[in-house]
Amino acid sequence: MARIRVLVVDDHRVFAESLAAALAAEPDVDVAAAGSGPAALRCLERGAAEGRRFDVMLVDAELGAGSPGAAVARAVPDDAEAAVDGISLVAGVRRAQPAVRTVVLAEKDDPRRAALALQAGAAGWVAKDCSLQRLLAVVRGVLRDETHLPPALLTGVLRELTAARKHRTDSERLVESLTPREREVLRCMVAGLGRKAVAERLFLSPHTVRTHMQNVLGKLGVHSTLAAVALARRAGVGPAEPVSGLPLAGEVVERGGQPA
Repeated sequence: MARIRVLVVDDHRVFAESLAAALAAEPDVDVAAAGSGPAALRCLERGAAEGRRFDVMLVDAELGAGSPGAAVARAVPDDAEAAVDGISLVAGVRRAQPAVRTVVLAEKDDPRRAALALQAGAAGWVAKDCSLQRLLAVVRGVLRDETHLPPALLTGVLRELTAARKHRTDSERLVESLTPREREVLRCMVAGLGRKAVAERLFLSPHTVRTHMQNVLGKLGVHSTLAAVALARRAGVGPAEPVSGLPLAGEVVERGGQPA
């Protein structure tokens, strides 16, 4: 009998342990549990290294209690790790181990978060209070490349996905209005570089870079570097590639809405 390896990720320990125990009672299911995003990633990495990859990850929609799609900087009392919210974890696992199917467990229906989960790579959205039989059906279904979504959420999720697609199209159109040099500057902005670092990287004067950045903001119709970066990411613009001696990691610094 082919066994299904399931990882339950929930920072409510009692729920995680109870669900893991219920799933483990199935003759063809092996289960592990993790109480945070970082702990889940370690479990997945360890399983892959040992040749015992997980097949399905069940993740709490409210994991980390943070904003969807963003890392949350808060301490977790149990292990003092930085918490990662559920949507971010789904996206991270999708990139690192695309063969792992993820299903989001939610306490309430939320079309926007469900749409975000699907965009991040989730294969299903299930109510936490669903029956064990229903959850097992979803687990087995996603392994057949099915996508599972409650019928009551379908209309709302389709509306959210359509709106997101239109938003992305509008953002792409604005980015296309930039000149090649302005796009280079925008990619540096996405990488977190300030005006001086961009000038050094592109062999331009700081004054010229300031002019390019102002032009970028104007053409994109935004008033700050942070807003420009958000729009660029929606349009699929990635950061500039690293250059020796010019680290890209860092925060965008603004003074009065203008890049420093």
